[in-house]
Amino acid sequence: MKSKRDDLVDTALRLFYTQGFNATGIDKILAESGVAKMTMYKHFKSKDELILAVLNRRDEQFRDWLTGEMDKASENPRDQLLAMFDALEDWFKGRAFKGMGFAGCAFINAASEFSKLDHPAHRIAIEHKQSVRDDIAKRCAAAGAPAPMELAEKLALLKEGAIVTAQVRGLTESAQIAKSIAQALLDDALPVPAN
Repeated sequence: MKSKRDDLVDTALRLFYTQGFNATGIDKILAESGVAKMTMYKHFKSKDELILAVLNRRDEQFRDWLTGEMDKASENPRDQLLAMFDALEDWFKGRAFKGMGFAGCAFINAASEFSKLDHPAHRIAIEHKQSVRDDIAKRCAAAGAPAPMELAEKLALLKEGAIVTAQVRGLTESAQIAKSIAQALLDDALPVPAN
């Protein structure tokens, strides 16, 4: 059974993600979660604290999902890296995170709404993006890349570009376009497997 805190964070995540952090008021979150104001303030001193809890929840949720999809696709690290783009396409087309659809990246949205680099929400966005990039770098190293962090930065940039293109232009095919560019990068960067 979910706790009141979990109900609050889950509801806030859905509302912040689809309607924006600044545009979503506490009263709306309380009404939709069924949590009393006193209960909310028992867990969070402010809306800002709730936003940070939401971003931490989304970080865990998103990274678990993405790494799970990559691991499920193959045991081969090169194939896992390409599977990242297939997972993104599922997300863009609303086949991931049931009930939330696709409204862009919560961390890109947070970084936009809280644009100062030292704002706590922006810091979480930075840490999230670095964690995803670090996982990509680990897979690049496992695939035999001589410069895994450099390759990971390129693949992460493709991933981010696909997300923004899907959000801004509604071009869900951006994941497969990015995948084709990633294939060329991997062909160029990775050693040719021995037959």
